[in-house]
Amino acid sequence: MSETRRKLTTILSADVQDYTRLMRADEEGTLATLKRYRDAMGRLIEAHEGRVVNTWGDGLIAEFPSVVEAVRAAIDVQNELAGRNEKCPSDEQMLFRIGINLGDVIAEGDDLYGDGVNVAARLQASAPAGGIVISNTVYDQVRNKVAVGFDFLGPLEVKNIDGGVPSYAVRIGTADPRPAIGIQGFGRSAGQASGNGGRSGAEAKGGGGAVAAAKRGSLPVLAVIAAGLVALNLLTWNGVLWSVWPLLGLGILSGLAWLKANPWVDRGIGVLALSGLVLLTINVLTWHGVFWAVWPLLAFAVVAGIRWVTRSRRSVGH
Repeated sequence: MSETRRKLTTILSADVQDYTRLMRADEEGTLATLKRYRDAMGRLIEAHEGRVVNTWGDGLIAEFPSVVEAVRAAIDVQNELAGRNEKCPSDEQMLFRIGINLGDVIAEGDDLYGDGVNVAARLQASAPAGGIVISNTVYDQVRNKVAVGFDFLGPLEVKNIDGGVPSYAVRIGTADPRPAIGIQGFGRSAGQASGNGGRSGAEAKGGGGAVAAAKRGSLPVLAVIAAGLVALNLLTWNGVLWSVWPLLGLGILSGLAWLKANPWVDRGIGVLALSGLVLLTINVLTWHGVFWAVWPLLAFAVVAGIRWVTRSRRSVGH
């Protein structure tokens, strides 16, 4: 019989949003994708000195000796999977929800039991698709050590824990990190989020808002259109390079598509940078000896700097 002991550890719980729908649409393809994604998660977990404790269905439980490394691993996982999902149609993307808790657990062999695991499972069930939700015990350890922002979500109701567990969403992208459906799910009992009587498992499938990626193929299509415009301009050449203006418009669309496809880029700062580049291009194309774009560029730089400082302060707030 395996030795039973208690220990303090960091538990990471993850599962797939809308897994049942994905399986109904394509069982074999979904299982193949799940295996690839879980292999990638396992590699990143090991890289941050963690270990996968258990897997079941679409779920995964891991533990880490370091709270900071657990959060860093979760961020790396969501960023890598977001990159993989960009290459898939929106209805085929596999988005994981992650919850992280630091708590006392019962260890028996390689498995973990107890409220520490249950809390991680409830946090995961309340996270948005592609997002991370952490407990206050994790937040207290990482708030000044990880370069991301946090949003306080309020108390999460958990069975056998009076007053609930204060929780925070990790702000790893530009989408709203507050899980609209997940917050409503805070009122559910812990039993709806954790199966096997507190074992390393979670079954609740509460929803959340996923970060939408740019549609596959949009940038290549814009490149083909741009090449066609240049060819048309050259074939009908009359001394005027008129294609530069529609090319500028296509460049703006490409920039917006790139920002949409890279959720880890701050949307506000990205739009300001794109706007500055457009103004600079217009200034050069209509050059009459006056560098008028310098003033709006200066204003954009000031606004971007204020936004960056504000976000940095919020990341260590609460």
